[in-house]
Amino acid sequence: MTTLYTNASPTLLPETSTLRLILGDQLNASHSWFKQVDPNVVYLIAELGQEASYVTHHVQKVCAFFASMAQFAQALAKSGHQVLYLTLDETQHYADLPALLEHITATYQLTHFQYQHADEYRLAKQLGSLLLPGIAINSTDSEHFLLPFSDIQTEFTPKKHAKMEFFYRRMRKRFNVLMQDGEPLGGQWNFDQRNRASFKKNDLGDIPAPLMFANDVSDILARLKRHNINTIGKAESQLLWPLNRRQSRELLDFFCQHLLIRFGHFQDAMTENSRADWSLYHSRLSFALNSKMISPSEVINKVIAHWQAHQDDISLAQVEGFVRQILGWREYVRGIYWINMPDYATQNALQAQRPLPEYFWTANTKMNCMHHTIKQSLDYAYAHHIQRLMVTGCFSLLAGINPDDVDQWYLGIYIDAIEWVEMPNTRGMTQFADGGIVATKPYAASGNYLNKMSDYCKSCHYNVKLKTEDNACPFNSLYWHFIQRHQEKFQHNPRMTMVYKNWQKMDAHTQQAIINKADNLLENIESL
Repeated sequence: MTTLYTNASPTLLPETSTLRLILGDQLNASHSWFKQVDPNVVYLIAELGQEASYVTHHVQKVCAFFASMAQFAQALAKSGHQVLYLTLDETQHYADLPALLEHITATYQLTHFQYQHADEYRLAKQLGSLLLPGIAINSTDSEHFLLPFSDIQTEFTPKKHAKMEFFYRRMRKRFNVLMQDGEPLGGQWNFDQRNRASFKKNDLGDIPAPLMFANDVSDILARLKRHNINTIGKAESQLLWPLNRRQSRELLDFFCQHLLIRFGHFQDAMTENSRADWSLYHSRLSFALNSKMISPSEVINKVIAHWQAHQDDISLAQVEGFVRQILGWREYVRGIYWINMPDYATQNALQAQRPLPEYFWTANTKMNCMHHTIKQSLDYAYAHHIQRLMVTGCFSLLAGINPDDVDQWYLGIYIDAIEWVEMPNTRGMTQFADGGIVATKPYAASGNYLNKMSDYCKSCHYNVKLKTEDNACPFNSLYWHFIQRHQEKFQHNPRMTMVYKNWQKMDAHTQQAIINKADNLLENIESL
């Protein structure tokens, strides 16, 4: 039996007594809810104005979530489940999610409401304070993450730095990943030192073209326009992102077969001189993972199995670098988020107050690294981690951009950005706004880093070798301006001792020239 209701007032099965809510990032087909068909249950999946507009999202992000939700609803109904799928056309009259739930439970005289734990504090608070008279409300785990939610309290401490490396090692041991007799495979826990290569000219032609799908979302684009949903970015009627479990697994297979072999080696590299300059050797599985169409354990097991079958071609360093992102970093930032919310959302340890420049929305800047990264983000709703950290993130840090603005931009523009994973990465890792809960030092760098890890500087309006001249790379003087203005906070940080020694070696005239240059850049930040 296929039972998919697509109107707000369907005729449910007479025995229906329970409403189960599935949020847009809970598309987990393996959840225990779905192991058997229950005629007492109707599942609700709904496009909501509140979800499309709590921040200004990239249009491809909204389309991807709405389209994958629709396909998940269809798959559930095909399996025999009773599913109510509502679009913006049907939900536009409800102020928010609670109002919709109140209407449905009252209209059908339901007696039970069940939901999976929300991963965003905003939604968890909304559902946790839900009042449905006469309705028994229960919640359950989303059954997606490796670390149980209850264990976050034992792994993390509020407002205190938690070293990711040690957490990662505990997770490796706990889940027996890349371990042998209690020790890490290869005799070491990570291979970071081997995974910092930049592209040489001869490497560029070997980068595979990315696997891209062609999912028709023209009806969703029309619906967003009809309901005046404000979005950013390039709208594409044919969406390249995976929208169901089958496509998610295809993308995982493609990564294993074509990209894993050099993933770790080039994971921090950047280029603008490749047909695949926006994707490189990255898996681009983050949307599929964060919407739960595919699970972290499935991804890790598949990657390790592929490596084990191809050890003559793929080194352990490639695999470990990828596993660390999933088993280590992804689980880590979730813990950081939940142990520190809601206070984490307002942290601004460096008192950064400058508004986000307009070119973050247009890519109209003469800084080539920024232009390329932002344009790519607007075109694809995607940038890989080093672009987010060391280009747009680093610039925002050096320029003293308000972390609230930076947070909102990252949360909106990237297809994989859900607050639990976006906020610790942005407010913590890139902006040091949490004062060191995530990072032991700010990820501040001059143009030299970008020149080393990318080819952006070669075609830039600015000269990466200069500091104070008219055409000097803005990152250079802004870097030292950042170091100088936060000297009291960081000069005794052991990881920054050498930086401050280098600053102090400069004569007073040179220091002042650099500060003056940076002040001028900040005063004219919109024209950079």
